[in-house]
Amino acid sequence: MIRLKDIEKVLFGDQIQTTVVDGVDLQIDKGEFVLILGPSGSGKTSLLNIIGLLESPTAGEYWFEGEEVSSFSEKKRSAFRKGVFGFVFQRFNLIDELTLFENIELPLVYDKVPKDERVEIVNEIMQQMDIADKRDFFPQQVSGSQQQKTAIGRAIVTNPKVILADEPTGNLNSLSGVEVMDKLVELNNIGTTIVMVTHTQEYSKYAHRVIRILDGAIVS
Repeated sequence: MIRLKDIEKVLFGDQIQTTVVDGVDLQIDKGEFVLILGPSGSGKTSLLNIIGLLESPTAGEYWFEGEEVSSFSEKKRSAFRKGVFGFVFQRFNLIDELTLFENIELPLVYDKVPKDERVEIVNEIMQQMDIADKRDFFPQQVSGSQQQKTAIGRAIVTNPKVILADEPTGNLNSLSGVEVMDKLVELNNIGTTIVMVTHTQEYSKYAHRVIRILDGAIVS
């Protein structure tokens, strides 16, 4: 499904350049749950952003389902992301002025999905995420776990092929973190490919495979 060949990402500054992703070769198969594990500053978020077409590599090839995508224009990358990836971030990135229902619904509004259909889809997802009783609550009125479940709901509402999760438990206590991991496993069990980055070793047990990264390179 995903094939990275000798991917490199170099940041250029005043008289200095920093390699944040260094010669990464990686294949991710459809339906896998892959954990990218590494300390802060190891390059794991930059690697995830390249996979999600949020950043372009400086060198190398990126193939998605047989198509080389690293050379796409920004307009084409944006259109491609829309139908393929769902993103979950550490800080939730919810809109405070919208209810949980409205936050999940938003991508469908952008896609001009009819209202009746939107309501049906979002209600089903809120049931799946165990937050149906919080439908009319605003993000600041619910727990961190419920906010992240809302963010996951928003990520899956367009039925993406791949969920990319960047430290999704980073702002949660251990119990809430387990709840969120369980939801990601449930999604994976119904066929969604999951790629998650974290610095937390204990989450390795949830994944099919663990990729360890250090100084921008895969070490195991």
